[in-house]
Amino acid sequence: QVQMVESGGGLVQPGGALRLSCAASGSISRLDVMGWFREAPGKGRELVADISRSGATHYLDSMRGRFTISRDNAQNTIWLQNDSLKPEDTAVYYCYADEGGNRYWGQGTQVTVSS
Repeated sequence: QVQMVESGGGLVQPGGALRLSCAASGSISRLDVMGWFREAPGKGRELVADISRSGATHYLDSMRGRFTISRDNAQNTIWLQNDSLKPEDTAVYYCYADEGGNRYWGQGTQVTVSS
């Protein structure tokens, strides 16, 4: 079993910056792809970005250039950075990790972008 703990969410003004983190722990054998989804109240879950063990990244087109995903395999941790948040970025952000044929999820962290 793998536990994912997220942090870094909060209330920010439009144009503000936020850095989310997600640390995996527990019975970790080998974490494969890790990434971030988000879910807004009136929208479905959508992928923000993911990253492989080797550091190869993938972004949803609308996220590319706005979000940056990073990873440290030694720490079993990923981050999601945005330096210019928009109100449309308001959502609950969930991290995930694929391991041993399973997908493990973080508890979610709320990001609210509002004046």
